[in-house]
Amino acid sequence: MRGDTITSRHEAIEAIAAALSFPEWFGHNLDALYDSLTDLSWLPEGEHVLIWPRSAELARRDPRGGESVNAVLDDAVRRTTELGGRVLTVVRAD
Repeated sequence: MRGDTITSRHEAIEAIAAALSFPEWFGHNLDALYDSLTDLSWLPEGEHVLIWPRSAELARRDPRGGESVNAVLDDAVRRTTELGGRVLTVVRAD
């Protein structure tokens, strides 16, 4: 993901979907983002790392969007860690 080009919640959702090769049935909203991040069934088992350089740019440009996307990411990381199998790790590099 390129954090310097993400200016809205919608762009962040689309960038995450592209980075993790979400399936075509992905719903392109926060609920669907959480569902997909905690499923990852189209990917092999193991750890999947999402690297988001300059992630703070979203919070600067769209504070509410940044807060909501980051909350979904944090919740998904916790849930996949609990479930095992396909575990999501998010690295925010600012």
